[in-house]
Amino acid sequence: MNCIIIIEMGTDAVKVFAFDLSGNLISSSKGHYPTFHEQPDHSEQDPEQMFITMLYILKNLLIEKIYPKKYTVTCICFGSSMHSLLAVDKEGIPLGNAITWADNRGKKEAADLKQSSLGEEIYRATGTPIHPMSSLIKISWMKNHDPEKFRLAKKFMPIKTYIIQQLTGACVIDYSIASATGLMNIHNLTWDEAALEFAGITPEELPDLHSVFYSGVTLKKEYQRVLKLSPTVKILIGSSDGCLATLGAGVWENSMATITIEDSGAFRIIGDKIIEDPKQQIFNYLLTEKHIITGGPTSNGGVIFNWFAKQFGDFTEAFDIDQSMEMLIEEAAGVEVGSGGLIFLPFLHGERAPIWNPNSRGCYFGVNIRHERKHFIRATIEGILYEMYSIGRTLEPHRHIETLSINGSFASIPFCAQIIADLFNKPVSTISHADSIGMGAFLLSATEMGIYPSLEEASKTVTMHQTYLPNAENHQVYAQYFKVFESLITKVADEFDAISDLQQRYSQ
Repeated sequence: MNCIIIIEMGTDAVKVFAFDLSGNLISSSKGHYPTFHEQPDHSEQDPEQMFITMLYILKNLLIEKIYPKKYTVTCICFGSSMHSLLAVDKEGIPLGNAITWADNRGKKEAADLKQSSLGEEIYRATGTPIHPMSSLIKISWMKNHDPEKFRLAKKFMPIKTYIIQQLTGACVIDYSIASATGLMNIHNLTWDEAALEFAGITPEELPDLHSVFYSGVTLKKEYQRVLKLSPTVKILIGSSDGCLATLGAGVWENSMATITIEDSGAFRIIGDKIIEDPKQQIFNYLLTEKHIITGGPTSNGGVIFNWFAKQFGDFTEAFDIDQSMEMLIEEAAGVEVGSGGLIFLPFLHGERAPIWNPNSRGCYFGVNIRHERKHFIRATIEGILYEMYSIGRTLEPHRHIETLSINGSFASIPFCAQIIADLFNKPVSTISHADSIGMGAFLLSATEMGIYPSLEEASKTVTMHQTYLPNAENHQVYAQYFKVFESLITKVADEFDAISDLQQRYSQ
């Protein structure tokens, strides 16, 4: 029996899945690694620790779950989060930690570029909004503030490229991950000259560009031996988590959209054309050369509720964080829609879409003497979902959306799913499998292997598990509170800048 292995390098964990060739999940495993915030606006991860964790989880899954069941691995496909950056020297050795999507240290470089005509040109060419998340801005920051590392760097790469290079020796990047760097021209599929000039680098300092279906690399012999894999195993470089999540959510019709909320979140649609946005609020990333994923990301998804649970959850007994969050959600379910007039701005990581302001910060607004912990719990959840609704509204002028498919550990919580349905006033469906990124990577692999004739046909195999219908009365209540939420963001923009500056100067 043959199987396909999926390796997903996520924000806080690596997930490894094994699917049979019919798309049935055989087994999965997960391993965590930390993120370091040593200074305000800094977010980094240790690439060696990520690689070792991945290798350990992969080996254990194969030895304990796959080989005992007499499965033979025929293909390994990679997915990963976007916007990470790692500088390596001429020997391929990392020059420090990888910088993650949540890092905002390059906000001055981003602000200066965004206000220029060059910024508009680069956005139109690359499809990536000008923001500190992008590799374009991260490299520019390094050039200005860490010139020695910039000088020593032989290559700049995302973490997925580093993982594949460690396993195969090849320095490659797929169009999907590359299209989120702010460095690739999505119209001609090459590194963009204007973006490279701004960053101060050449194409030779970046990985080689390839299709998401590219499989022209092989495992090093030592990993063939350690993992007990045949040299004929196909290594598919794969795609980004956002594009794979859209494919794995079964979103292919023009009237459909998908919402993913894990640590971060995004609202996405798929089409065959790049959507122009003069306001530069939305992204255009490539699933393949012919399939464009358009949408907007939030930096503040489930990670915010995780933060809340760690600070205010019940740990008087031996509850883990997941149990604490379940208890908090149960408490929030007893609170009326709108949290008794308490509104939460969830911008603990700054924010990307639709405001693209790395200086934005979190805030509870409307607190009165009658509010209790349960109101703060529900307001935190609603604030995260208000922001997702805000992103969805930016897509409405470009696409008529009738139904939503949701995925991700936070969005798929029934309590959250119903709030999403009420906010958008649209039916919301969860998919029948637990991880849309893993399923998307399987569908991509199976299409490349000829199991499906096209990605469109592959997406049709995705089935929905449960549908939540909107409550019209709740929608009307949320619409009133959302007006206040949206207004607050604009009115405190100057205060966001001021408090961010103070935090930079006085926080340790």
